[in-house]
Amino acid sequence: MATIQTTSLLLLVTILFLSSSLVLSWKKDEFRNCNQTPFCKRARSRKPGSCSLIATDVFINDGDLTAKLVSKKNNNQQQQQDQEEEEEEEVIQKPLILRLSVYQDGILRLKIDEDPSLDPPKKRFQVADVIVQEFESSKLWLQRVSTEEGEFGVSSIVFLNDNNEAVVKHDPFEVYVRKKSGERVLSLNSHGLFDFEQLRVKKEGDDWSESFRSHTDSRPYGPQSISFDVSFYGADFVYGIPERATSLALKPTRGPDVEHSEPYRLFNLDVFEYLAESPFGLYGSIPFMISHGKAQGTSGFFWLNAAEMQIDVLKSGWDAESGISLPSSQGRIDTFWMSEAGIVDAFFFVGPGPKDVVRQYTDVTGKPSMPQHFATAYHQCRWNYRDEEDVANVDSKFDEFDIPYDVLWLDIEHTDGKKYFTWDRNLFPHPEEMQNKLAAKGRHMVTIVDPHIKRDDSYFLHKEASEKGHYVKDASGRDYDGWCWPGSSSYLDMLNPEIRSWWTEKFSLQNYVGSTPSLYIWNDMNEPSVFNGPEVTMPRDAIHYGAAEHREVHNAYGYYFHMATADGLLKRGDGKDRPFVLSRAIFPGSQRYGAIWTGDNSAEWDHLRVSVPMVLTLGLTGITFSGADVGGFFGNPETELLVRWYQLGAYYPFFRGHAHHDTKRREPYLFGEKNTERMRDAIHTRYMLLPYFYTLFREANTSGVPVMRPLWMEFPSDEATYNNDEAFMVGNSLLVQGIYTEGVKHVSVYLPRGQSWYDVKTGVAFKGGVTHKLGVSEDSIPAFQKAGTIIPRKDRYRRSSTQMVNDPYTLVIALNDSLVAEGELYVDDGKSFEFEKGAYIHRRFVFSDGKLVSSNIAPPALGNKFSSDGVIERIILLGLPQGSKSALIEPENRKVDVELGPIRLRGGQSFTALTIRKPNIHVTDDWTIKIL
Repeated sequence: MATIQTTSLLLLVTILFLSSSLVLSWKKDEFRNCNQTPFCKRARSRKPGSCSLIATDVFINDGDLTAKLVSKKNNNQQQQQDQEEEEEEEVIQKPLILRLSVYQDGILRLKIDEDPSLDPPKKRFQVADVIVQEFESSKLWLQRVSTEEGEFGVSSIVFLNDNNEAVVKHDPFEVYVRKKSGERVLSLNSHGLFDFEQLRVKKEGDDWSESFRSHTDSRPYGPQSISFDVSFYGADFVYGIPERATSLALKPTRGPDVEHSEPYRLFNLDVFEYLAESPFGLYGSIPFMISHGKAQGTSGFFWLNAAEMQIDVLKSGWDAESGISLPSSQGRIDTFWMSEAGIVDAFFFVGPGPKDVVRQYTDVTGKPSMPQHFATAYHQCRWNYRDEEDVANVDSKFDEFDIPYDVLWLDIEHTDGKKYFTWDRNLFPHPEEMQNKLAAKGRHMVTIVDPHIKRDDSYFLHKEASEKGHYVKDASGRDYDGWCWPGSSSYLDMLNPEIRSWWTEKFSLQNYVGSTPSLYIWNDMNEPSVFNGPEVTMPRDAIHYGAAEHREVHNAYGYYFHMATADGLLKRGDGKDRPFVLSRAIFPGSQRYGAIWTGDNSAEWDHLRVSVPMVLTLGLTGITFSGADVGGFFGNPETELLVRWYQLGAYYPFFRGHAHHDTKRREPYLFGEKNTERMRDAIHTRYMLLPYFYTLFREANTSGVPVMRPLWMEFPSDEATYNNDEAFMVGNSLLVQGIYTEGVKHVSVYLPRGQSWYDVKTGVAFKGGVTHKLGVSEDSIPAFQKAGTIIPRKDRYRRSSTQMVNDPYTLVIALNDSLVAEGELYVDDGKSFEFEKGAYIHRRFVFSDGKLVSSNIAPPALGNKFSSDGVIERIILLGLPQGSKSALIEPENRKVDVELGPIRLRGGQSFTALTIRKPNIHVTDDWTIKIL
């Protein structure tokens, strides 16, 4: 026994040493490239026109268009081939089944799979629990299919919506969406690159194994990859397919003069200190791409598939030698999609605008969950706060320096030997008391719960999971044993609904001893990360629920873990408390279960810069509650960088400071009076804007439109915005420009055309459609309110957002040239699901004709109404000609003064804005204020 323990200890030390060396830098040779990934290498070698499939037996079945895809090649053409080629051709010639479905809002779904009547060796994996039931029930039952004969052959046409129709071209096979005018929107297999490797029964002599470095991957059913081309017509740029640290607009990966030869990789990986401007995949995978162009608007394509995916963006001219002629009257961007396994389950979105496409995608995968109000405020995290004394000291220091925060986080070191749901009782002897002290100030705590379970027979969780058979199996059928923070670990098979249900029970206050209702959860390492696995993850031949191979389900593993954890908190609160769960791994649908962060970034200016397109891309693909570690996780940021990161991070949807345990302490009160003041001011800015942010989170919850948006989402016809990812919009009203370079004194800011813009600090107006060169100081970054908008704020600062609930509101009205503006305010109880029954306040504010009108836009409540004593204590009017001295409040027939006042109550700003002080009107009421 002693020898075994010694050997295990040495192995653990070795593994931890290897993992710590990973921390030092990203090592390119530890991860596969396309040439080392057989399915990618095979797919990329295919030539345009190589697909031999044609569509036959086209008819309507159960409201869908169905067809068979068969090989055009016949037996006579095969006689010249050798035996090996004949066997390969036999596999290809098995007909595939195509099913085309139409849903409300013009959404087209294409499924292609093996024919189950031909007895394939097993059922190919289809991702469950991502598509929401509401979408499934929105299917339009097709009644007929029309046939069209043209110069390019026979096609079948079905209705999509009033403006678009779907076309299945028979020979060669192609699917595309076109407008009624004939212009194409999206197409699949226009270049004949479609390929579908069918499952096979292993024969004597077959060797399908694949090796990478020291790992060999068995393949019991042979290669099973799928690839095809997708074209976006009228597109100037394409975006999406996170997660990656690159520009917002996707750069070409193949074609004439292309510098980058690797495709964009979607394969969930634990990547330390990832590189900026690399197509390499990170912690999450969302195979959803959006195109946008001035000529034709916005469209989108989504492939629901959990296997590794590689995607090429093809530069114009890549197919110059193919001989394939596509419609020449339309510009387009071609892309090439490759996946290791799964089926084709693809969705075409026709827009026509950016918000329409995002709404359509989230109609399929679900709207973002409505976060608790506290979660939208500032979070303070470190790996790790050492003990209860450290927690108490950090908490008191924030109060001493007048810096609000809402959540304090604990990493793995708070546990007993890296065993989740436990506490190190030497360091945290009174966890309930610690949490309750924070809760008394309206604050919360988050602890970490990762998917690796320590293989320790004395650990209740491992003992129960092992006895019940709840672990993922290795290729031989034994519980998979990998290495992570605790050493030898196994991984729960979260694909199994019964295991997810079992997991939810672990979060009850009775089972999670030491937890309280104010404790929430963080899921890290859920790619899943395995230190001694291939590419620091689980082997592809591990076996999951339903005999699914890990290669088929890999990218969805963290999604299921996130789902089960959120369900656990939901059950803990008896369905009355909104969960808060942060996840690192993501997949389509993750937006329904909580927040996301961009992983282990570094304290570098480049990582500050790339955080903006990373968060914007997540928002475009449904993940609206996201942010980057403020300050950078690795390394020690210079003070100027840290300050700039707080100033930018205050506008992230998810705002958290976080740092590695090897870094110097960097709480914002540690950097001297002036820098502490700058960071405090940034955090105060976030708390001031919480009513606006919370209103935007509600908009995301109902429409899918993200909180943080690329400029072109709000200004889709302004071409100067299409490739701009240094600035961004928060909602439709605020434009923020980050500072990404050390020591700069000036910055260029493009303000979109058609509007004027007001500096949020000074109220000074700037013209739209112009790039302005502005002087900057270390005190703030440029931010502007768009003319024609109204922003709700709360200008008093408390210890936490919870203590601000009853504080009064300020309205900032930025008038356009017509002296018109409008905005909204959404308020609910900030924690329960009563808002789903109509228990909320939703007001619209409109200023026109010299009057500000407040009206209700909430439907009648289905249950108890939500009430609030909140009042508006200040109204700031930007752009109103001076001269007005008073205003009349109706229906009270009460006069109030209009006078010059500051933009913000703190900060020593001059009195430059016309202000209505203390109108003291209730946010719940209908009222009118007329400027006299």
